[in-house]
Amino acid sequence: MARIIAIANQKGGVGKTTTCVNLAASLAAAKKRVLLVDLDPQGNATMGSGVDKHEIGYSVYDLLVHGTPVLNVMVGAPEGDFSVIPANGDLTAAEVELVGVDGRERRLQDALAEVEGLFDYILIDCPPSLNLLTLNALVAAQGVIIAMQCEYYALEGLSALLDTISKVAGAVNPGLGVEGILRTMYDPRNSLTNDVSSQLHQHFAGKVYRTVIPRNVRLAEAPSHGLPVMYYDRYSRGSKAYMALAGEIMRRDEGAPSSVSADGIVTPTLIMAADGDSQ
Repeated sequence: MARIIAIANQKGGVGKTTTCVNLAASLAAAKKRVLLVDLDPQGNATMGSGVDKHEIGYSVYDLLVHGTPVLNVMVGAPEGDFSVIPANGDLTAAEVELVGVDGRERRLQDALAEVEGLFDYILIDCPPSLNLLTLNALVAAQGVIIAMQCEYYALEGLSALLDTISKVAGAVNPGLGVEGILRTMYDPRNSLTNDVSSQLHQHFAGKVYRTVIPRNVRLAEAPSHGLPVMYYDRYSRGSKAYMALAGEIMRRDEGAPSSVSADGIVTPTLIMAADGDSQ
């Protein structure tokens, strides 16, 4: 059965969508069967996967509101060997149309139950707010990856998100927990970055991924080409970081120690020591 992971943070611009797309591609490159669910009306994960949100027949809106079968909504990413449940602007109407619908917070969970056996990982890209769409993701998921920058205000947002996860777990999804905290746009030369990173390790021991995602030009450029970064520039530091993250997640799931794998996945230390910022 699939491991269902929501990638969330109520703060925008922290790398949720970038993480969802590139983690999906990296897991697929490791021969895992992956489904990406785009729950953001902006449809950025859809476009970043190479799927034109303006040309799709069905979207996640149809899945949630009209009960369109998930197999009819799913499309293949042109590059990346993973599947996508796409989103577009239609999704903005979903919350209004689901008001008064019984079990509206379980619509995504019920839909994904049809295809859980077809995938190893199902990644859900959440919108940057705590709304009904995010609630659907948290009810459907078994774990949450929190993508965050190492800055002061990020810690305040983290507290609110953890409170929400706790409430969802207590009310409707007792198996939900924090899968891990991912430090994005990471610059070790910044003293605040190092201070916040230390606090995360202190308060969330064992939950902070060893892998960090550096600031990287190639990573920022890749979405404009409709490509995961490993298909845009596989030797860039951003690509290596997400391959390292995929390796770390797989090792955690398999119960193996978090260290350099035999297949040569690059460790965070090697990534951050690489020369130059832009590559």
